Amino acid sequence: MAKKIRIGIDVGGTFTDAIALDNDTYQIIGQKKVPTTHEAKEGVTRGVIDILNLLLKEIQCDADDVVFIAHGTTQATNALLEGDVADIGIIGMGSGIGTAKIKADTDVGNVSLEDGKSIKTSYRFLNTGNGIVKEDVNKILDEFEGEGKNVVVVSEAFSVDDPSHEQQVSEIVTERSMIATATHELSKLYGLRARTKTAVINASILPKMMQTAAMTEQAVRDAKIKAPLMIMRSDGGVMQVDEVKKRPILTVLSGPAAGVAGALMYEKISDGIFLEVGGTSTDISAIQNGKVITKYSKIGGHNTYVSSLDIHTVGIGGGSMVRFKGKNIIDVGPRSSHIAGLAYACFADPEELKGSKVIHVTTPKDKTDDFLALETPKGTRYAVTLTCASNRLGYVPEGDYARGNEESVNITFDILAEAFGRPAEQIAGEIVEIASKKVIPAVNEFIKEYNLSQSYLILTGGGGGASTVVPAVAKKMNLKFKIAENAPVIATIGAALAMVRDSVERTIVNPTQADIIKIRNEAEQAAIRSGASPSTIEVTIDIDTAKNVVKAVAVGSTDLSAKVSRGSVLTDEELENIVKEAFNQYDRCEVESVFTSPTLHAFHIDAEKKSKIPFLKKKVHFVCVTDSNGVIKLNVEDGDCYEYQGQDKNGLTKEIEAHMKFDESGKTSPMIYLLINGKIADLSGLDSLEQISSLADIELQRLGENESYMAVLKKR
Repeated sequence: MAKKIRIGIDVGGTFTDAIALDNDTYQIIGQKKVPTTHEAKEGVTRGVIDILNLLLKEIQCDADDVVFIAHGTTQATNALLEGDVADIGIIGMGSGIGTAKIKADTDVGNVSLEDGKSIKTSYRFLNTGNGIVKEDVNKILDEFEGEGKNVVVVSEAFSVDDPSHEQQVSEIVTERSMIATATHELSKLYGLRARTKTAVINASILPKMMQTAAMTEQAVRDAKIKAPLMIMRSDGGVMQVDEVKKRPILTVLSGPAAGVAGALMYEKISDGIFLEVGGTSTDISAIQNGKVITKYSKIGGHNTYVSSLDIHTVGIGGGSMVRFKGKNIIDVGPRSSHIAGLAYACFADPEELKGSKVIHVTTPKDKTDDFLALETPKGTRYAVTLTCASNRLGYVPEGDYARGNEESVNITFDILAEAFGRPAEQIAGEIVEIASKKVIPAVNEFIKEYNLSQSYLILTGGGGGASTVVPAVAKKMNLKFKIAENAPVIATIGAALAMVRDSVERTIVNPTQADIIKIRNEAEQAAIRSGASPSTIEVTIDIDTAKNVVKAVAVGSTDLSAKVSRGSVLTDEELENIVKEAFNQYDRCEVESVFTSPTLHAFHIDAEKKSKIPFLKKKVHFVCVTDSNGVIKLNVEDGDCYEYQGQDKNGLTKEIEAHMKFDESGKTSPMIYLLINGKIADLSGLDSLEQISSLADIELQRLGENESYMAVLKKR
């Protein structure tokens, strides 16, 4: 029986990587790397086409064996950075006494981008008091065409409730072979100006993205692959290429998202900070309860309604160069050695390095000449980088991608020790210390902002430079760490394993049970349209009462990969040992199994740790949930758990009421998670008992009367 193959492609600034994984075991069965084709007439798509053909030839599989194919793309990001955008015609629509406000909100003017570039717009207003008159729309489109604008944004107040006018005008635009973006297609939130601006940014990159998406899709067809081409989204999920042709703005942070998807799926992280370390920078993101943390992204300084990973990028990477003055190390980064056109000293031939001297160098982008390098007797120059220092301190293990030549590392730092008049180890330590101090604040910010418990937090490193940054940061912060398996290609693996994800947001004051069920179904349908198998979809509801926003996030896997599972089923004893290991930093840790099902297992943990006050110990307790492979899916500190039979909700309702918080601001519902038939239903974003009850009803319908479920509750 032929193997089923998953293919992931990651388009980086320098190289395009592709990987083939066994669909059942996630084992790598082939990988390729080619230079990213910036100069080709097809752009970076040429590299995607080339590498796909090379990979299929190497693994010698039939096209029918490929059950999933996805790629991360920098096309949308690059188009906005480089100003490769279309001019836009905006049709604002509305009627009645609020017309002046509608005009002000939909006439957003030129939208500024990086480096003085902008998206140029023209504006017309269409009064919809008498409905949509086709002649009036065509008159506006004639004027736009006369100005050379063939891409149109259609924006009407309250179209999130009734999109019919936007849909009618979009159809007229499309009939004339022009390109249309309607604001209701991108967001269901009421903020008209932000919604219009989001639509303008989306429309500006549509022509470019439609062209490149079509070329990539054709390459897949030419290869006779039947699996639909999926594209990485900014929030770590994927969507089918047809959706990209409508909503390319959702791919703006596609590259970093692929790395986090790899960490989630391949490394199966539950709670942690993921650091993807390249040559120049480190992308830092947070994972909580097995879910990537997202927020609205800013594009060109503009607030948008695009949900993307919350990523902090720090200018520290494996190739970060060292700056010095006299005999003192004064800084590390943000410039990397490839900007100066220099190779790393730690990878040089040791014989060539002998007799080298310390020199100052500059880069084409800097006026200063205080970057540290070695010049060999033959005049060849090598940069002293963070990778060199991390190798000297023993952070980079044997076989690691960033592992240097040990003799070259020692020669480099012996030369520096003689030039700077202090021990080599001390100099390497100074370099790593400066670099770590730039990364640690971003990690701490995530821990503080999202209240991540440091009791079981793990720093996970991905990217080729992971070992040059992550071990030192973890040591400084007294945290656990691990380097992801196949770290250099974790983003490519992420593209191959990414889940389908889609979301719907609505502005609703005091949402009813019907409102919640409706938005839940909308999100589920959106995920299905993006390629998810209905049976795999899980929906999380979050209600922000302060902003009157209800958000539903649907996550699932594709039709052809719905039955994928990785890892062996573990015994109860093995699962218990995994949980104990996760909490091994405590002085005492008692683990008790409290719930067992074929797919999910819950444990109650009582632990204690020495306090800063002598003779006192801090006692804590957790509810920890794992799957049958030993992956921790949920960790709730100070949580309580209760098991119920069948669809019984009376006991659950009583415990919810008992866990309510009462203060001067009123009544606050507890955080609630339901363990039902192998799924964890996250109800922690809901506010009222009515809302919780309505969602619980939906989830409990999946249970038979002889089956049980567990509720995990925590007071806020």
